[in-house]
Amino acid sequence: MSQPQFTLYSHKFGPNGWKVAIVLEELGLAYKPIYLDFQKQEQKSPQHLEYNLVERYDPEHQISVETFTENMELLQWLFFQASGQGPYFGQVGYFKFLHQEPLTSAIERYQKEMMRVFGVLESVLSKREWLVGDKFTIADLSFVPYISPRREIHDILISVDR
Repeated sequence: MSQPQFTLYSHKFGPNGWKVAIVLEELGLAYKPIYLDFQKQEQKSPQHLEYNLVERYDPEHQISVETFTENMELLQWLFFQASGQGPYFGQVGYFKFLHQEPLTSAIERYQKEMMRVFGVLESVLSKREWLVGDKFTIADLSFVPYISPRREIHDILISVDR
């Protein structure tokens, strides 16, 4: 890899840093990862809350969109990922692996929500190849860290064809 253009501050075990890494890879930008200690809340420092790479470094819209309408649709998917997929998948992980005692009702509830999220994605992707427009965008990649072909996600086997 060439000399890093960026330093990517992330966490080894969370999916969000991997989203940024995918963006950097897609744009062909060299980066150096630094993994933060989330137990110490290092990710909450002001310098880590100010970054917005796509608008600054993707003026050719390689993984972003150009029109207002497409941008609104892209934001819709990013909000759905951040408010649906991320929290529900995270809650399954929390109640299965981090909660002090098993809480079956919570695990079952959030696993049902996971399946609902997959259903929403499948209902759209069964009719078109990408979530927004006719190309791969940050909307699509925001879901990638949680979904990969034939990956077991918290005891739920999901087959993803794309």
